[in-house]
Amino acid sequence: MAPQRNVSAWRPRVPGVVEVFHAHFTEYAYPMHVHEAWTLLIVDAGAVRYDLDRHEHGTPHDTVSLLPPHVPHNGSPVGPGGFRKRVLYLDATHLGDELIGAAVDGPDLRDPVLRRRVGQVHTALALPGDELEAESRLALVGERLRAHLRPRLAVGAPRRDPALARRLRELLDERVPQGVTLDEASALVRAHPTHLVRAFSGAYGIAPHQYLMSRRVDRARRLLLAGLKPAEVAAETGFYDQAHLTRHFRKLVGVTPGRYGRGTSHGRNGK
Repeated sequence: MAPQRNVSAWRPRVPGVVEVFHAHFTEYAYPMHVHEAWTLLIVDAGAVRYDLDRHEHGTPHDTVSLLPPHVPHNGSPVGPGGFRKRVLYLDATHLGDELIGAAVDGPDLRDPVLRRRVGQVHTALALPGDELEAESRLALVGERLRAHLRPRLAVGAPRRDPALARRLRELLDERVPQGVTLDEASALVRAHPTHLVRAFSGAYGIAPHQYLMSRRVDRARRLLLAGLKPAEVAAETGFYDQAHLTRHFRKLVGVTPGRYGRGTSHGRNGK
């Protein structure tokens, strides 16, 4: 079988993320190199072995690997099938240089919750329009990474803050079509992004991005019943495009916007 080198890379509109990199390599081996950014790596198939600070490490399937900036490392596949990986390159927004030493000492983290959350960030970044979700999930990933690197800062029970949650809900209600980034919301309500996400979720049982999408879908339903076409509805309600509307509409309503508009109008006319 010929060697495979399939990659996709992009820079999303999410603060703190320098690059998203997905790759499938069967035989390629990275030479020693460095990055200016933090490398947050999960392997979906196969495994990678690498050297970091003259110590050998590996990435079994359930591991999250965090390679610090400016520290040389390499990487090569383990076994004939190669590996598939997903990588986030992060700037100092989520992880500061003071954590480099701890990451060098323990770059491979066995944490199923962290592994799942990193995967959720990648899912949110895969298609445009879900930047608030990606920001919110990345804030929680950063918090958990810092707790690993500084155990004394381990995350405890979230502190309830209903007043803060209410202020964020009011802000989201004001900006349903245009939306708001997590950084903008944090500055406007004067709260740390992670605390903001946790306070809102604790108060209302739903994450901020889920609340915003629910409000948008509600508006979309009304406009579809008024006779607007799905593409027009997507533009009016703040979705990135019609595909973005369809994905969230089907998730919350169970049918596509087109089917919803046709089916409900028939039912209404029959009353």
